[in-house]
Formats: sequence, C-alpha cells, structure tokens
Amino acid sequence: MSVMPETEWTVPATWPIPPAGGYTADDLERLPNLPPHTELIDGSLVFVSPQTKFHMRAMRLLEHHLLLAAPPELEVCREMTVRLGPRDRPEPDILVVRADADTGPRQTTYYPDDVVLAVEVVSEDSEARDRETKPFKYAKAGIPHFWRVEGDDRTGLPVVHVFELEPTTGAYVGTGIHRDRLKLSVPFALDIDLTAIDGRPA
Repeated sequence: MSVMPETEWTVPATWPIPPAGGYTADDLERLPNLPPHTELIDGSLVFVSPQTKFHMRAMRLLEHHLLLAAPPELEVCREMTVRLGPRDRPEPDILVVRADADTGPRQTTYYPDDVVLAVEVVSEDSEARDRETKPFKYAKAGIPHFWRVEGDDRTGLPVVHVFELEPTTGAYVGTGIHRDRLKLSVPFALDIDLTAIDGRPA
C-alpha cells in the first residue's frame, strides 16, 4: 500500500476568513486567489463545483441563440456578476444587459438596472440557490426576466422555466415550462430548438 507523503496531507488549505458581518460586494475585487466564478450570497463566498457537460452545453445553446436574436441595444454576457446589494454579488450563467451599461474591457459586474434577463442553469450543488435564493434576490432587485434551466433526467434535454416580474408584487410569476422548444416574444422574439443541445437537432 502506498502512503501519501506527509507534506501532502498535513498542510491545511488556506481559506479566506470572513470579517464580522461577512464579505461585501467590493471584497470580490480585493480578495486574492479566489477560484474562478466565486459568488457572494448574503455576505458569504460561494465556490462552484466543476462544470458538468450538460451545464456547458445548455449555456452554449442558450447563449448562441440569445446572441443571434438580441436587438442591438442589448448585449449577451456569460458568467458576469451582478451587484444586487452590499452583501450580494451572484454570477448568473447568462445575462442579457443594456448595451449602454458597458464600461469597458475591465468591467467585472453589472447593476440590477442594467439587467434585462438573468439565466441560471441548475447544477446538483446549486439547486437551492438557483431555485429559491437567487430568484428571490433577482426579483427583489427588479430584474424583469429570469429563466431557470433544469436537466430532464429521462431525456437529458434542458427544461426552461420562464419567469417575469410582476410589478405590483415585486415577485416572479411563472409564464411557462418549455420542453423541446423555447418560443418567446419577451424580452425579445426568440425561438430555440432545445433538442439541439448536443448540436444535433432531433
């Protein structure tokens, strides 16, 4: 039996120690050596697990069609943070934002007023955040459109849950669950063959 050298298992990993009250949105810019795509939720750092192939393919499919369909006054971004408040800076998988919110190539975040659509592709380790925490926070911040994308265990295809902000309540209202095809008129006209997730339409 091989034994791991002592230096490989006795040296503890160095993790950031949060300040009293938790981290702030500005801390994401200042903390060194954070893993890619670190988010801030309620003042706590959230590290993501390795991406699954479904997650990658779903993001690629949706981003591609959003880029083709978006009008010139909107821009499609992936994996950019949104500064929802002093203790919340999540990173949706895909964003559609106002093109005039672009501040240059070193930009790292947007504000809720910049965002037209936030898209989250659910992973096993992000179910509670993507189904409950983030939609609540996006709605409270006034982001008008939200999509939650789940994988169908039976078919392996994406299922897109579409929500719109109800202005009188400030909460999201589900407007449809889309399988096989995502056809919408808001936030702009869009028609996506969801069966083409692997690049080969059924």
